[in-house]
Amino acid sequence: MNHSFIVFLICLCIGSLSAYTQTTHDTEQEIRNLNLPGVTITEIENIPQGNYTPKGGKMIPNFPATLRVAFTAKPTPDSEIKNEVWLPKDNWNGRFLGTGNGGGGSWLIYGSLASGVLRGFATANTDMGTSPGANEIIGHPEKWADFGYRSTHEMTVSAKAILKVYYKKPAHHSYFVGCSTGGQQALMEAQRFPEDYNGIIAGAPANNRTHLHTYFIWNSKAVFDAAGKQLISKNKMAFFSKLVTRNCTIKDVGSPGDNFLTDPRVCNVDFSILPRCPGENVTDSCFSSEEITALEKLFTGPVNSRTSERIYTPYPIGGTQLDETNYQYYPFRWVFGKDFDYRNFDFDKDMAKVDSILGPLLNANNPDLEPMKKNGGKILMYTGTSDQLVPYQDALNYYDRVIQAQHGLKQTQDFFRFYLIPGMGHCGGGAGLNEFGQGLSLNIPQDGEHDVLTSMVNWVEKNIPPDKLIVTAFYCCDTVNKIHFQRPVYPYPSFPLYYGGNPDSPSSYKEADHPLGGIPVPDQKYLK
Repeated sequence: MNHSFIVFLICLCIGSLSAYTQTTHDTEQEIRNLNLPGVTITEIENIPQGNYTPKGGKMIPNFPATLRVAFTAKPTPDSEIKNEVWLPKDNWNGRFLGTGNGGGGSWLIYGSLASGVLRGFATANTDMGTSPGANEIIGHPEKWADFGYRSTHEMTVSAKAILKVYYKKPAHHSYFVGCSTGGQQALMEAQRFPEDYNGIIAGAPANNRTHLHTYFIWNSKAVFDAAGKQLISKNKMAFFSKLVTRNCTIKDVGSPGDNFLTDPRVCNVDFSILPRCPGENVTDSCFSSEEITALEKLFTGPVNSRTSERIYTPYPIGGTQLDETNYQYYPFRWVFGKDFDYRNFDFDKDMAKVDSILGPLLNANNPDLEPMKKNGGKILMYTGTSDQLVPYQDALNYYDRVIQAQHGLKQTQDFFRFYLIPGMGHCGGGAGLNEFGQGLSLNIPQDGEHDVLTSMVNWVEKNIPPDKLIVTAFYCCDTVNKIHFQRPVYPYPSFPLYYGGNPDSPSSYKEADHPLGGIPVPDQKYLK
């Protein structure tokens, strides 16, 4: 080869690399120079293609080249909302994905950021403004509002602006995915900022926030005495759930061999069937009077101590765990101080005080979603029938109220569909179905039948409504190789009816319509 030509090629490559480096530098500088009110770009990192380990996460092999942008939003002088947006360099699919947090926020979910990028989305997440911890923001009402509704909107607006500078064009569609607190963020966006997203996926939404946390107090008072003694063990609770489930699967529409419930509304707790322990001889196969009293209170659910008005839904039939809930008392510490003691909580006066201060900031209970609908937006909501942390009944009641506001099921399902996932626990896990892409997993087919995010994209962009999803149950949380069974799920009020054949096969089920409602409904004043 001619020596001069080789020199020419080398110079050309060096020039191209120099131009690329300069372009990258210029783009990063443009991002730093963005004039976003109250927003500071704090870090820009170029992540090269290859093995990458997110902060606090596991190593991801062959992670795509990505630009990581960290920024802090201060919509008020007392706000300090930390956010990041990750921008895939070569495999961007043209879409923006906002992702939810969990619990009281306070940290960034790097797993969600990485998973979104692996799917090709420019992906953002927020710590919701509660860092270093939800219990540390007592006396900071602006931070409470950031947690309740502002942080997700701030993240969304700023991340979209950064994205537009980086790619030299806006995302053609925007989506949000979140579960639990992320589900609250999802519904808050749909209600308060309906133009932020084209499609919203809300899992196990903690949107009725002040009353959900009152449910935690009620449950603690039911299963612990004043001295802190646990009145009913986790083993005994699991035994109780097994007895009730066995009695109810006869009426349920799922497979007769299920150890979980498909539609728990068909089941009533009959305490008379429980085996009683003789005298003081309490074992794991019988119940003492003290244990039955605790169970009765647990399945009554929180009510106003003066008026007996229902505050929140009861513990769900099919729930199998009694979680320690001290970490869930942060809203009460915001109102009553760091020394709050749940044992002294008054379900009348204290509930009214919490609602007056925090209800307008934290609760996303408004069933009027007409602005989202008129904007062409779509919503998918889901929750597991075995979720004892955020019981399915509250999401179902919210959906029923949306149906009422929309004047009919058809008008609602045109833009908003709700799925009850048989046997799933909180956002996943449980004895039943547990995987349909709700955690941005890549372990199932990325199609509109098995993956909820793909289904949402198809609904928004191709007008293909999600009439059915095939949900997978993996053996003991192994989402790589061990599929236990699969089953179709349909938009509520339809359920999968087993009609014969292999109960592990989706083809053994068909769609069956059930009635709406059928759950304990809180008093109207506790739905604000």
